[in-house]
Amino acid sequence: MIKPGSKDKKVSILITGDELTALQNQDMPESFGLEDRIQNYKGIRPIGLYRWDLEFLIETIEFALESKNPHTLAAEGDRDALLSLRPRLQEIYDTHYS
Repeated sequence: MIKPGSKDKKVSILITGDELTALQNQDMPESFGLEDRIQNYKGIRPIGLYRWDLEFLIETIEFALESKNPHTLAAEGDRDALLSLRPRLQEIYDTHYS
């Protein structure tokens, strides 16, 4: 697990409904504990994410949407939710870390 430094900023984000379900359906190997945090997240309170967490989630979503492999391609029911979540995460990332 990556340990944040004293200058690392945590951003709180609320992910609920279909977006949360679609994100929980994605495979996140080598996520250094983020996959467990997402799987255990209920969407009731905002989840705190650091810069590297957002980068990883954005890349995971892009990979799921663009994959040519049917095993890693997002399920049809998850695509719309991921398509709405991805720009929202990117906007938060750009706002706080650019």
